[in-house]
Amino acid sequence: MRAALWAELLKVRRSRLPWITALAFTVAALVCGMFMFILVDPARARAFGLLGGKAQLSGASADWPGYLALLAQAVAVGGLGVYGLVAIWLFGREFSDRTATDLLALPTSRTAVVAAKFAVAAVWALLLALLLAGLGLLIGAGLGLPGWSAPAAAAGAGHVLAAAGLAALTTTPLALAASAGRGYLAAVGVLFCVIFASQVIAALGYGAVFPWSVPGLYAGIAGPGQEPPGLPGVLLVVLTGAAGAVATALWWERADHTR
Repeated sequence: MRAALWAELLKVRRSRLPWITALAFTVAALVCGMFMFILVDPARARAFGLLGGKAQLSGASADWPGYLALLAQAVAVGGLGVYGLVAIWLFGREFSDRTATDLLALPTSRTAVVAAKFAVAAVWALLLALLLAGLGLLIGAGLGLPGWSAPAAAAGAGHVLAAAGLAALTTTPLALAASAGRGYLAAVGVLFCVIFASQVIAALGYGAVFPWSVPGLYAGIAGPGQEPPGLPGVLLVVLTGAAGAVATALWWERADHTR
């Protein structure tokens, strides 16, 4: 396991993808900050050209709880795409670069290889969520948002991290898609289908029973009038993540790796 982790971390360190994903979460924090700036002072935002004369923003409050809730929604919705690409890259690159058979020829079990990849993906997701939460706190302090309190900030940051964790758990089936598809293309297609389906099913009111819609509902993307998915929805996400991880490990153990 130690050797597998070392190899995965070396691949990550020499890749540009960590910087790209960090940039994506930085942009998300800046966009959420821009929305708060518009809500705090719409007239000044119009003067800067950030808001059209007939445009308006609704569904968010210009205070710390509203801002932290907006960050949680950003990581719940955008996290599925970013974390999904991370999982696809970690597993699909071995087949696209034709290094899978070389990797499996090493004196390291296939289960350890899969576990190392998922461990790296989990730490990667956590660091990105911490980056978003940290930038969010700095931007919110710079905007001087009202309603600050240490307990509220801690609860809001915890909400952001929980939404990120739920989003990351739903990406384990994409690792299976990248493995079974032996590359990126099939898994990226599955990712697009999942993102589309999560929005449609949530709009139809059945998001609580569709695991890829649960992170957004948990973050409050449906609005204050909608009930969060609750414990059953969270358990559904956990079961989906566990099933995806186990299925990926079983595929790596039993598949006929010819290339």
